[in-house]
Amino acid sequence: MAEKVNAANRLGTEPVGKLLLQFSIPAITGMLVNALYNVVDRIWVGRGVNELALGGLSLVMPLMTITMAFSMLFGIGSANLISMRLGQRRKEDAENALNHCFFLLVISALIIFSVEMILLDQILARLGSEVGSATLDYARRYYKIILYGQVFFMLGFGFSHCTRAQGFPLITMIGMILGAGMNIILDPLFIIVLGWGVEGAALATVISQLLSAVWILYFVNSKKAVVRLNLCNFRFSFSIVLDIMTFGCSQFLLQFAMSTVQFLINMSLGWYGAATLGEGGGDIALSGLNITMSISMLFFMPVFGINQGAQPILGFNYGAKKFDRVRKTFILAITGATSICLFGFILAQTLSGFLVRVFTPDGSDTLLSFAPDALRVIMIAMPLNGFTIVATNFFVVTGRPKISIFLSMLRQVIALIPCLLIFGRMWGLWGVVAAPPVSDSFAFVTTGFMIILEMRKLKADHLGNMENHLPSGQVWHHDTETNMP
Repeated sequence: MAEKVNAANRLGTEPVGKLLLQFSIPAITGMLVNALYNVVDRIWVGRGVNELALGGLSLVMPLMTITMAFSMLFGIGSANLISMRLGQRRKEDAENALNHCFFLLVISALIIFSVEMILLDQILARLGSEVGSATLDYARRYYKIILYGQVFFMLGFGFSHCTRAQGFPLITMIGMILGAGMNIILDPLFIIVLGWGVEGAALATVISQLLSAVWILYFVNSKKAVVRLNLCNFRFSFSIVLDIMTFGCSQFLLQFAMSTVQFLINMSLGWYGAATLGEGGGDIALSGLNITMSISMLFFMPVFGINQGAQPILGFNYGAKKFDRVRKTFILAITGATSICLFGFILAQTLSGFLVRVFTPDGSDTLLSFAPDALRVIMIAMPLNGFTIVATNFFVVTGRPKISIFLSMLRQVIALIPCLLIFGRMWGLWGVVAAPPVSDSFAFVTTGFMIILEMRKLKADHLGNMENHLPSGQVWHHDTETNMP
């Protein structure tokens, strides 16, 4: 017990720079590995099939985001409930929450599979591709196989939150590395060597997700787990289901909203792509934006890792009223996140053609002309995003998750949807491409204004806290010139 106390106390005593590195590097590794699932698929599909197949993968992204939304609803919700019950020393209730998580994930996976398999053609026809296009056929062939592995993805991804809640982030990271590593090996084998095309990419993804799920499920059934999966002791409770959904609903709604935005982007690319790029332009626009989003995600993921690494340090010191350490951690996290985003911005502006050709070296002239320009436009506000992402999460630490959710929705939904609709009507395809950076800039300004107010409050709390700890009878003098007592 003493070791655990000391481990927690070091969050309030060790240098914040050292702590941020220690906590961020595993998180960054895990996030990058997770991003490799999609990026590796797209690189090998672009190289081993063709550019239109990339558009097919982009077409089904809204459906895959919906699946992730349900995984987060039950996974994050169960993880929060498990943490709470363990803190209350109600281990049996924590185990029952884990049992509920298993059944909720499996049942929702089966429902999604049944509905989407039956209505797949009708759904895909409304996702933004041109009628009868090759992109639509690629999307159908790819997603039919993905659907069969839906339950593996949901179990692996959902349960990863539950293992992290028990204090085993390394187990989660290993599971992600195993899956991504298998995907990296199987993609070229299935797509290039065996010539299975998009079906090979889908099969590689399903097998990789199965491996991750087996690893996580093995752990939660092992003696090392604090809370073990024990389906024999499962006792259904509607109140537990309601608690899980309550705890997970904010992330679910955010992911669901992102799915709506992805659908709107696909539709807009289909509408305006043909008018701007000529025959087949809608499919080429889908492929091009798929490439740009994959590249940008490689720079977003390390930022999310820094965000995750900073959270326990910020939370501990905020709770301990060590506000100066909170401020230092916050500034270091923003510096690291902004440096990564600035690096991504420079690469996109100087090497956009090279980056696009990594995905499709033999792409058409139209794609190789459109995608690099689109990448430069999409990434033009990238230097602002590091601050926005870290600052948005700061409000979770200070106990105001609703503000954090609003700021996240502002950037990814509230500001983005009007920009897509208005700019698309005004400037067609390039208006759609310009919408995300404009939305990012608006979110940066709004978040910056709110964080300035928050920093002023934090500074006042810090000074007040120091004054309360002065020896009896001593008066606090504050020098406005030097900010020193």
